[in-house]
Amino acid sequence: MNTKLFKAVLSALLAVLVSTTANSQVKKTAFNISPLLDAYNVSWDSPGPTSSQSMPIGNGDIGLNVWVEPNGDLCFFIGKTDAWGAASATEKNNWIKDGGVLMKLGKVRVSLSPTPLTQGTLFTQVLKLHNSEILVKEGDTQLRVWVDANNPVIRVESKSTKPVSVKVTLDNWRAGNGDIIMTNQANKIAWYHQNAKDADIHLQGITFGGIIKGKGLVTKDDTTLQSKASFTQSISVYPLTTKDITPDEWLNQLNKQIAHIDALPFEQTRLAHQQWWDKFWHRSWIFIKGDEAAVKNTQGYVLQRYVTACAGRGAYPIKFNGSIFVVDNPQYKQNRKIVSIDADYREWGGQYWFQNTRPMYWPRLMAGDFDEMLPLFKMYAKILPDNAAQVKKYYNHGGAYFQETQPFWGGLPYMGPEVKENWTGHYFTPILELSMMMLDYYEYTGDKKFAKETLLPIASAGVEFFDKHFGRDAQGKLLLDPDNSIEMFWKAHNPAPDIAGLHAVVGRLMTLPAGVIDEKERANWKRFYDELPPLPVGDKDGKQVLLPYTGPQTVKGHNLENPELYAIYPFRIYGLGRPDLDLAKNTFEVRKFKDKGCWIQDPIQAAMLGLPDVAKVYVSYNFARKEPTLKFPAFWATGHDYAPDEDNGGNGENGLQEMLMQINGKKIMLLPAWPKEWGDTEFKLNAPFNTTVQGKVKDGKLIDLVVTPASRKADVIDMSK
Repeated sequence: MNTKLFKAVLSALLAVLVSTTANSQVKKTAFNISPLLDAYNVSWDSPGPTSSQSMPIGNGDIGLNVWVEPNGDLCFFIGKTDAWGAASATEKNNWIKDGGVLMKLGKVRVSLSPTPLTQGTLFTQVLKLHNSEILVKEGDTQLRVWVDANNPVIRVESKSTKPVSVKVTLDNWRAGNGDIIMTNQANKIAWYHQNAKDADIHLQGITFGGIIKGKGLVTKDDTTLQSKASFTQSISVYPLTTKDITPDEWLNQLNKQIAHIDALPFEQTRLAHQQWWDKFWHRSWIFIKGDEAAVKNTQGYVLQRYVTACAGRGAYPIKFNGSIFVVDNPQYKQNRKIVSIDADYREWGGQYWFQNTRPMYWPRLMAGDFDEMLPLFKMYAKILPDNAAQVKKYYNHGGAYFQETQPFWGGLPYMGPEVKENWTGHYFTPILELSMMMLDYYEYTGDKKFAKETLLPIASAGVEFFDKHFGRDAQGKLLLDPDNSIEMFWKAHNPAPDIAGLHAVVGRLMTLPAGVIDEKERANWKRFYDELPPLPVGDKDGKQVLLPYTGPQTVKGHNLENPELYAIYPFRIYGLGRPDLDLAKNTFEVRKFKDKGCWIQDPIQAAMLGLPDVAKVYVSYNFARKEPTLKFPAFWATGHDYAPDEDNGGNGENGLQEMLMQINGKKIMLLPAWPKEWGDTEFKLNAPFNTTVQGKVKDGKLIDLVVTPASRKADVIDMSK
């Protein structure tokens, strides 16, 4: 038997089968999203010239910045969610040193000869959202770039009407400075970075890098592969991150990974990749027609959701300050000086700041992107035991909390009452908000395993910390002192965010079903709930309002935040369909800080209070705030963070969702803060209890409503009437 012929026929049959299955499944989908998505593909008609003009693409763990230089070379940086390096010994900035450096794996250059990009040649570069691929056309040559949604491999394919030779080069600015280019790799480029032995113990042993190869590519030198002239060429890049193994073991592991991927029929992997993205886009959508702001907001929403999906399924959560899409810049303005930075640099360093991380994750619930929430939950679950041990050591009681700012391995400083106040030292709120988010995740998915193994250990540890760490006042109520009112007021007395968080979280924990908690836990939470103090309330400008902390003390403010509004978002004590709406509206109206963009919460809070005009202004600002030094329309401005800022887009997503749909218990409120000038709209969003809500808005009215399961339609409140 001709083995090669048999394999070829078998591969072709599998490809046809997968294609037929994929097409059949797409045809069964009630909503054809492709035409609407295609309108928001990003298209450019001129090359780079630099990484500042790059497009993002990724598979949830591996992310690329892709651009074309004026000479026709296709270039891309490779980012990965677990490529944690250590700062150099000479780095003076503590924010850079602490928490590790989320590095690039390297830069790849693909050169064509003869170059098809000459003066007068037609050029286009298009990000095709539906299939998550970038198509570059240089005259008669096409380059296709995609990162397999199901396998850790980057694909670059060339196709030309005339034979061209392809050269692939690894451009590595760290070679000889932490990175090793491996020698004697036949028809491959192999390289890795291994953290030094004097790095932080949590960073020691991390090794990351990759291999580049392709059929017909032969070694020219250790960093260059070259092909003969042909009509087509395929290049594959295989990244890998490991820990606590030798470089030889890393290489062996990567070669096994490559063998597994290469054994899969190529066209089958492409179709499976396209099928994954088709399913992703059918989870949810918002497409608005109307004024210029409506179109711009749709673009921002679609592209932010895409960028999040490109980086949201890795080993670690998304970094607020650039995700895995930071770029180099030889003319970067730093402290009023022009400096040259490489693509490993990011302001605010490698630590996770919870207040800056949450904006990307709250919108995942209504979007139905539940898989993208798991890296966040897993990181904190892994941190919990060590943090609990430190709480026991420092304070001789149980429970745990998470720092507002922390590396991916967690850890806590001693912060007894005698320790001098600072920005985040006595800031205990993150574990409460994370518990709130996890309660929502459980409510949306019904995942009891998650509730028992992840939600309850974290939430109960947080509640126990507050119960044991703080005393009681003369009336037997919990006395939170000293306790920061987020970063705004240090060592405040009974700060509003923690009181709101405890009321919201403990109140919901008590209602969990018997199959998730036992009655002893429920009784203990009930006892603690009855000891919680009320939220601080007072008068301002002649109106009754919520206060950031309880008097009579006066605490100096240090930031641009309104902590009293945490009772609206994220803790939802107040809002549409809830008691004392006027109190919350008064508080929002007289809030001191009314900044826009970045981590500012006003677009979400305005929507939750049913203020469509205010919400529209804030959301529209978020989705128009592109970083001027970067070309991609959803690489948001630095703001208080670093470009491409992820907070800006995440809060824009959240605000837009809340304008369209809000949840109150089992009730689903539609169009609670929807501007009338945003006319024709098509949407599908996810709601608790495995529910989806699909419909249209026509002339400000809700039409064509489809609720799945149909029994949940009775819980829908149409607020456009």
